[in-house]
Amino acid sequence: MPDLSPADPNSYARPDHAAVQELHLDWQVDFTRKVVIGSVLLTVKCVEDAQELILDTRDLVIKGVKDVATGEAVTYTLGEAHPNFGAPLTITLPPTPRENIWKVEVEYETSPSCSALQWLSPEQTAGKRHPYVFSQCQAIHCRSLLPCQDTPAVKVKYSAKVRAPRSLTVLMSALREGQKEKEDCSTHTTFKFRQPVPIPSYLIALAVGDLESRKVGPRSLVWSEKEFVDQSAYEFAETEAMLKAAEDVCGPYVWGQYDLLILPPSFPYGGMENPCLTFVTPTLLAGDRSLADVVIHEISHSWTGNLVTNSQWEHFWLNEGFTMFVQRKIEGRLKGGEPARHFSALGGWKDLADTIHTRGANDPLTRLVPDLHGVDPDDAFSTVPYEKGHTLLWHLEELLGGPAKFEPFLKSYLEKFKFRSLVSGQFVDYLKEYFKDQEEVLAKVDWQAWWTTPGMPIVKPKFDESLAVPCAELARRWVEWDPVSTPCPFNKSDLDALSPSQVRVWLAELLEEEKAPLSPEKVCMMEEVYGMTKRLNAEIRFRWLRLGLKARWEESVGPALDFVTEQGRMKFVRPIYRDLYEWEAMRERAITVFQRNRPAMMHVAAYVVAKDLHLRDDS
Repeated sequence: MPDLSPADPNSYARPDHAAVQELHLDWQVDFTRKVVIGSVLLTVKCVEDAQELILDTRDLVIKGVKDVATGEAVTYTLGEAHPNFGAPLTITLPPTPRENIWKVEVEYETSPSCSALQWLSPEQTAGKRHPYVFSQCQAIHCRSLLPCQDTPAVKVKYSAKVRAPRSLTVLMSALREGQKEKEDCSTHTTFKFRQPVPIPSYLIALAVGDLESRKVGPRSLVWSEKEFVDQSAYEFAETEAMLKAAEDVCGPYVWGQYDLLILPPSFPYGGMENPCLTFVTPTLLAGDRSLADVVIHEISHSWTGNLVTNSQWEHFWLNEGFTMFVQRKIEGRLKGGEPARHFSALGGWKDLADTIHTRGANDPLTRLVPDLHGVDPDDAFSTVPYEKGHTLLWHLEELLGGPAKFEPFLKSYLEKFKFRSLVSGQFVDYLKEYFKDQEEVLAKVDWQAWWTTPGMPIVKPKFDESLAVPCAELARRWVEWDPVSTPCPFNKSDLDALSPSQVRVWLAELLEEEKAPLSPEKVCMMEEVYGMTKRLNAEIRFRWLRLGLKARWEESVGPALDFVTEQGRMKFVRPIYRDLYEWEAMRERAITVFQRNRPAMMHVAAYVVAKDLHLRDDS
């Protein structure tokens, strides 16, 4: 198999020789063949002795490459394909590019199996009238959508012209610059976009569907199919307040527009921070705005991840740990101060403990900075970089004088590294430079242990648990209740006194691994008293279903299988499938449902769930 770049273990690109600076995309979306057809024009900065440009590709049909300056074809080779990382496209550079800038155009088309794209038939959409396609390029799927330097070390500006059937709307992770019907083909419309801020390839995004929008703020629209657009506008009406709170923490918002696109249920993540157009799952539509913390998270990425980016996926915590940290700062400002921030962090700690138990305390992929040589980043994806990274930053804030001292550093860090990509060592160097008067304090931090120790963080912060106390107390009462000798002491008001976030934590308490599963009788009584199955909050529903599965309460199996079929969010789907797999009597039923639903799932979700169910790649 071909070797990958020593600079990034997941990419063939050598930006130290020739780095792409700008892209222009000229695409046509073909729903009949399920491909994107067109070209990409790349503006490349070369070192003086550079002889070749290496791009990442996966399952692309390369039709030709030309030097834009001369219009002449140039020599290229498509290398041997690696099963995880695709094939390098090596393009011969001209002897003397003008001012070391070279423009090359690659004509190509995607494969129908493009891992970045999810194609939906009209029947799979809410309106059932038109087809739909959307992308998910993180972590290394952009190379299946276009030939590019698919590493977060490289940031590019881009523009695009996208033609799609006239009845559909095209959106991208960029500023909209109008649309027009083609004079020679009234069945199609051309949409234009521009992203003037340099971004890594994984943030290039596309969505085409029967979409409508509603204005929810001076710089924000909510987009979705019309069946959900008004509900979505209500759910995310507080977007501008979130943006302003984020600016208070991080500094000015540089992207101009902040829109939200509510995707079809098969979208595998809670949200994806595509610039100017955050993609979010419809599982956030709880009806009471109780799941808007995901939007706060994606807004936070506008600074931590999008503006300042990890240069390799091994340092993913620089994206996600910082974003969790900023998210909880914003939640504190909007939702009740430090107790609310601590309560959210405590919930994250419990989620991390569950992940570590599932993966194993010695799993090398639970390190904060794992070795990803030969590893698909999708295999490493978990809550670890989110919550373990957050814990490190929380610990540093405590060591260095609290929020009053650390928040100015955070703004300074974002200003220092904006538009750039970095690794963990660069963060530490700047931290030491900024806090040079606290050298003795920082000397106590064992950085190597933080980077390389698997399992839970080496330090647990002292969280304010005041909001968690009633959750733990109610969980304790359910664990200790003996339904044989004592009448049911619970009533509906138990949960009426708790916020939706507290109900989530109550269920998480009951799911903790050191606690024995509840009996089926207790879970059945819980349903009778609280009416849990009627709750619309997906986070509550998810934990409730898991509680029933762990109790081996058979009435939970059908709803659990419905839940993993009606939506594809990996946070929910993977644990439930794993629970069903562990319940040996339900294993084959779960596998059958997965195999039937697999074609409707996005690539990354189907890929990891197949592994969770111990299925072969060709199953």
